[in-house]
Amino acid sequence: MNTTKSVAEPPVVQEKKAAPRTSEWNRRLAVWGRWLHIYLSMVSFGILLFFAVTGLTLNHPDLFGEHQQVTQYKGTVQKAWISGAEVGKLEIAEYLRKTHGIKGSVADFRVDDSQLSVSFKGPGYSADAFIDRQAGTYEMTETKLGFVAVINDLHKGRDTGKTWSWVIDFSAVLMTLLSLTGLLLMWFLKKKRLSGFTTALVGAAICYVMYRVWVP
Repeated sequence: MNTTKSVAEPPVVQEKKAAPRTSEWNRRLAVWGRWLHIYLSMVSFGILLFFAVTGLTLNHPDLFGEHQQVTQYKGTVQKAWISGAEVGKLEIAEYLRKTHGIKGSVADFRVDDSQLSVSFKGPGYSADAFIDRQAGTYEMTETKLGFVAVINDLHKGRDTGKTWSWVIDFSAVLMTLLSLTGLLLMWFLKKKRLSGFTTALVGAAICYVMYRVWVP
């Protein structure tokens, strides 16, 4: 009896195809986008909270009543600072600061034949002095507003100086990056991509319609 032995064929080894390079870039982009979004959220948390709260205080001033403190000062300055052709603006400003504890920066300094006026401005703060050039006497009114007025002026960047202006610019950049990284993360959520972007567009459209219909 003849028996024929079958020879087993060697298994076919299928070559693994290399993963597309684009998918690797997408994975890295998603990881970096998630990392940026998380840490930008933490860095900008205080700034976002500040501008959110002050947006409410600005929009509803009647709900946040402020106590106003007004103080009157009188005094004299040296005749040498006001009698010559060149007025000692720096000396006058520093004298008022040291004598009465005036804050803020010099916003305006006017020189007339008979009178000088100097104004100090700051967030929630103002001081206005009027100096008689003949007598050398002055009267000054200092006005201090409350905490809400201070943060409202910080929100608007009014009388806050160049450094705070940089803070506002920096916060605007942070908020922009935070929004863009949020959109980037939504792009990689395939199951929620369409609904997410549709919701964003609907929200933007609602804001635009409200502006066109109800804003004078």
